[in-house]
Amino acid sequence: MMDNKMIVEGSLETSDKGFAFYGRLPYYRGLGLSMIEDIQITADGEVIPRADVRFHVRGKTYTLDQMETVYDDRWNFGEKAKIIAMKPGGLPGGDHKIEFAVRMRVSYLPFVPTTKDTKVLALAA
Repeated sequence: MMDNKMIVEGSLETSDKGFAFYGRLPYYRGLGLSMIEDIQITADGEVIPRADVRFHVRGKTYTLDQMETVYDDRWNFGEKAKIIAMKPGGLPGGDHKIEFAVRMRVSYLPFVPTTKDTKVLALAA
């Protein structure tokens, strides 16, 4: 697993609608989007509700509920996807502790793994 490479350094951005960063799938084979069971984001200790998380890859944006039935798109190994948190006001400038966890369904594993990465990312003031 590549959990220490999940959050892309230097990718944090903010707007009045929320914030986003780039993330990588921590699984070496890539997965169909329906096999991503959950994405969890925490910013400075605040958990972003599931309903406020968006996933953007190759020009398409999905809610996590929508991803459950996406069978014709995938997240490839090493591919950077934009992970979006809908949080009015975004984040202020400075350093922010970002936690990013992905729960995925892998056909040959008898359990559902969750992998996690935590990094401090900076926003220009």
